[in-house]
Amino acid sequence: MTRPTNGSAPPPGTGLPTPPAAAPQSRPVPGQRPGGPASAAPPPPTPGPHRTAFAEGVDRLRAAAVTEPGRLRIIGALLAALVVAFGAVTAWQMNERSTAADDVLTSSQPLSSAAADIYRSLAEANTAASSGFLAGGQETKDSRDRYEKGMAAAAEGLVTAAANSDPDSPATATIAELNRLLPEYKGLVERARTYNRQGFPVGGAYLRYANEKMQKEMLPAAEDLYQKENQRLDADYGDAKPYPWAAIALGVLALAALAWAQHRHYRRTNRVLNHGLVAATATATVVLLWLVVGHSVARSNLTDSYEHGVRSLNALNEARIASLKARGNENLTLVARGAETKKVGEKTYDAYDLAFGKNMETLGKGLAEAGRLADNEAGKQPVAAANGNMAEWKKRHASAREQDENGNYQQALDLVIGGKGATVECFDGVDDALATALAHEQEEFRQTARDGRGAMEYLPQGAGVLAALGAAGAVLGIGRRLSEYR
Repeated sequence: MTRPTNGSAPPPGTGLPTPPAAAPQSRPVPGQRPGGPASAAPPPPTPGPHRTAFAEGVDRLRAAAVTEPGRLRIIGALLAALVVAFGAVTAWQMNERSTAADDVLTSSQPLSSAAADIYRSLAEANTAASSGFLAGGQETKDSRDRYEKGMAAAAEGLVTAAANSDPDSPATATIAELNRLLPEYKGLVERARTYNRQGFPVGGAYLRYANEKMQKEMLPAAEDLYQKENQRLDADYGDAKPYPWAAIALGVLALAALAWAQHRHYRRTNRVLNHGLVAATATATVVLLWLVVGHSVARSNLTDSYEHGVRSLNALNEARIASLKARGNENLTLVARGAETKKVGEKTYDAYDLAFGKNMETLGKGLAEAGRLADNEAGKQPVAAANGNMAEWKKRHASAREQDENGNYQQALDLVIGGKGATVECFDGVDDALATALAHEQEEFRQTARDGRGAMEYLPQGAGVLAALGAAGAVLGIGRRLSEYR
């Protein structure tokens, strides 16, 4: 039997089926359906543009907003954020105002008074030096003690001011200048005293030179320090008194949002109250009322402490300094004996007597202002006493000037530094009355400023705690509503 050759077709008539030839492999036709005889895997999808986390968050928020539970979660988060923001801003703003009010009471006003005391102590020492010089070798112990007390008080005040001033502040430079001038002045006064005891006329020249250094260098520097401390005090008042409008606006907004949420809750469920939202509303209301009422009370007390405390103290300090300078010029009128003159128009006047008249005018204006600002009898009475002594002082001074111009130097000296009936009695009366008025107004200031600070004392802490409770109440209230969907 003959076998067919490998790879050849079967002979005809055998009846065996012929296997189909293998189709050649080809690439899939685009668009051809899968599963067909020539199907292949689809190409990978083209990646879309990269999306930020914020965009994805917005999409999730939109998806949540179409369902009631999602809306409730958004409302709860916004309410909690508003209440927390209200509490945080309230705590921040009221902490700043409370700190400024504390600075007014414990720092800037005491430093302002200390600067005024430095000025007054220097003027008092200068006045005492001229009074002791007039007494010559019979200088009284009281006059010497006044001089030493004034110089010691000025030095102590400069130490206090330096300790409470910033190293690079303008006040520090002024304090350093006064510390430099203080020993120079003391040296001139001691020389004047030494020559005066020996009967040398040059002693008067040294005293006038010391007075010139005091009037033209030391007192202007002390006044500059006083003005700088007053500016610092005004700045602290400016920080403590403005209304916290940002906190108030946030409080109103938080209450409005809470009211809207409760109204929405009522419309959808017919339930009047949601305990969590009511608690949040109550705490926000308490914080807002505490904020408005507390700051209003504090502002009122701080304003009163300034109008009837600081302004009264300023007027009284100016009046007292004017009286000290007037007394010093009155003494120097007799020390100089016409050596210092000043021409006004066509007339020539004794320079120190002319300055005395200007000082008395300043004293009168200061007393008038202090009397106008005094708000009770305890404040008005010493000012009235000072006015009475000032009027008598002017009369006695006129008599002393008349005696001096007529050549009666000893009688004039007795009318100035003598015992009963001398101008020194009137000066002491003015000084004592002003010291009493200053002590009264200082206590008035402390009381009202303390009340102003007290009205804000615990507000920052209380606002923070209540805001946290309010935010928790809002979250719990919304959470209670969400539990109904589970």
